[in-house]
Amino acid sequence: MTAFLGTRAGRVLAWVAGVALVALLAVAVGRLMPSAPLLGVTVALVVLALGITAAEPAAVPLLVMPVLLVAARLGVGGLDLSISDAALLGATLLALVFAPRPFSPPMRNLLWLSALYQFATLFTVIANPYAENLIEWFQAWMLVAGALLVGWTVGRGGHAKLGLSLFLAAALVLALVTIAQGALQFARGQFGPVYVWWPYGMHKNFVGTALGFGAIVAYARPEWMGWSRRWSLAAFWVMALGILFTQSRQAILALGVVLLLVALRRPGAIDGVTSEAAVRQRRSKAIVLAVVPALVLVGTLVKDQVEEGNQFNSVFQRIEWFQETLAFWAQSPWVGHGLRFWTVGRGLGYQPPNAELEVLASAGVVGLLGFLALVVGTVVILWRVDPVYGTVAVAVVLSRLVQSQLDLFWVAVQTSVPFVVAGVALGVEALERERHELRAAEALRARPAVAVP
Repeated sequence: MTAFLGTRAGRVLAWVAGVALVALLAVAVGRLMPSAPLLGVTVALVVLALGITAAEPAAVPLLVMPVLLVAARLGVGGLDLSISDAALLGATLLALVFAPRPFSPPMRNLLWLSALYQFATLFTVIANPYAENLIEWFQAWMLVAGALLVGWTVGRGGHAKLGLSLFLAAALVLALVTIAQGALQFARGQFGPVYVWWPYGMHKNFVGTALGFGAIVAYARPEWMGWSRRWSLAAFWVMALGILFTQSRQAILALGVVLLLVALRRPGAIDGVTSEAAVRQRRSKAIVLAVVPALVLVGTLVKDQVEEGNQFNSVFQRIEWFQETLAFWAQSPWVGHGLRFWTVGRGLGYQPPNAELEVLASAGVVGLLGFLALVVGTVVILWRVDPVYGTVAVAVVLSRLVQSQLDLFWVAVQTSVPFVVAGVALGVEALERERHELRAAEALRARPAVAVP
């Protein structure tokens, strides 16, 4: 099929089909606007996206990068969908068609791991037939495989610097809003956690996790991102301050653990030779001096809550939730009670605040095995990638896993962002290796032929 599309007849057929599709969509927009303006605008945006993508496949994924942190709900047509999810869905559908091929071995392996998890959780979808179960099953694929494809399209298309810069710009805006609202709150003598209320309400753990991703990317500062050390550290400290205002212990713990990893990991080498970029990528280990007190602070806060003995504080509340989740899982140990069972009145009325327990109750032992294969396999694969590209990828994914031991895992923004960043890193690696091979081939062709006597 690919060979046929490369011929003149194939290109003509593709043009005819494209023109016909655009014409049909234009007619649809004209018919829908009077009776259903919102749907008409949506179709018009689809036409625009297709046109832009035809000129630049990475355009829509690039536009999505700053929107990944927008967790506000759309609330349109009865759909409980975040703006982040809606944008990621549109970018994923386009990336499925236009993402540069072939995929690199690490990228291909991650997609296979995602497929394995989807297969493992398919059993609970069949055993528990309700709409939310099937929708969540598809959404889980989008948050992992779809996010990887979107990130890959940005990185492999040569737009990693712009893509991560847009993402960090959005994270900085969120950090500044959090700091400003925290300062107002503290000025009133209220020193509790900051729950951002403008431009829309956001939970402290969401804000802390989102800013944690941004802080990790800024501190990891991959050479190919193009940010100077000064700007990266300034962005890091702004986002770290925002996290402190949220007082999200999970986010502080995850950031501290991952910063130690990034600070102590050696720079990478391509083809056995330490690159100039890798040398410039060495980071100051003085960050450890700030990380250790932060981890001690989290430990002290938890210790105080335990000694307080209040059964309603977050520590004892989580212990109670863990016990209830295990008891609920025991009622259907192999395939669980279905994805998002808490939304349809099945047993527990809440999403378990632990990644493994949530999957265990939702998809049983079978689903948990698939989940462990996904997360452990992802960390192993990214760890083996040249650190010039892989350090930032493994760091954001690992931070999510650490944070989700004490909080929710399958939550739109908090799950998709690490895999988008990982996809960007893998795309850049594949692009650089292709360029390296082309330069090597050109140098070989340029060498003068040696006459054989």
